[in-house]
Amino acid sequence: MILTVTLNTALDITYRVRSLRPHTTHRVSEVTERPGGKGVNVARVLAALGYEVTVTGFVGGSTGRIVQDALTATPGVVDALVPIGGVTRRTIAVVDERTGDTTQLNEPGPAIAPAEWSAFLEAYEDLLAPASAVALCGSLPPGVPVGAYAGLIRTARAAGVPVLLDTSGEPLRRGVAARPDVIKPNADELAELTGSHEPLRATQDARRRGARTVVASLGAEGLLAVTPEGRWHATPPNRTHGNPTGAGDSAVAGLLSGLVERLPWPDRLARAAALSAASVLTPVAGEFDDAVYRELLMRSSDTREGTVAQI
Repeated sequence: MILTVTLNTALDITYRVRSLRPHTTHRVSEVTERPGGKGVNVARVLAALGYEVTVTGFVGGSTGRIVQDALTATPGVVDALVPIGGVTRRTIAVVDERTGDTTQLNEPGPAIAPAEWSAFLEAYEDLLAPASAVALCGSLPPGVPVGAYAGLIRTARAAGVPVLLDTSGEPLRRGVAARPDVIKPNADELAELTGSHEPLRATQDARRRGARTVVASLGAEGLLAVTPEGRWHATPPNRTHGNPTGAGDSAVAGLLSGLVERLPWPDRLARAAALSAASVLTPVAGEFDDAVYRELLMRSSDTREGTVAQI
């Protein structure tokens, strides 16, 4: 079982409009609702790949009930969210059908009481026992200590469970110092952590700060990985265009699945890059185009179209 942690769970709402223009009224052509938050998106991708996944974090109020109902209806996903008195946040994505651009509006999370945080820590320790890997993903809601991920990493390491961390800012800085097995920042998060905008230098610096492996998302430029076994740059055989929301979460799912299967790093990165590209073609985060994913993965395994280069 793979465990994903989403402390700032959300209900993701996506609106599609013909053309997004400021200061005007818009008619929405389509509305979709999905359980969200980075770790929840990762779990949905893993479940679609056939893995057993348990989702934990916080959930509350009427929005939280919608999230739990949807998770319960998702094959392969087990709901282990911890109830709170507050109301689960919503995120709003507005997709401009004319340009394909997405505008994101993220509500703050509900405040977490000390007793609720203690209840989560107890549940987390119990869930680690059957876990083959754990992903700690996303922002921290109010009331959760800024060093929360560092503590969760140490708990997982003590239990012998490998950890992937995907967050930003001060939680990332403190989390890296706790020595997670993998971190997956994007280019901006990596620059904020290290002060360097040169990807390879910044990735190497992030590894020196404590992470065993650093896999940086570079958008259309693919993934850059610095690992104990070597350094690689992975890109899909061809670029896809669409909604990039959730592409990084799909990459995390690819890295996690490769971790539990003990795949060589080039194979893990090829899977992560293919999933990330295939997710751009779907309207919401936590999903991917399976046919495109399999085609990209097959092409990346072809030595004539190899997309993972050692550097």
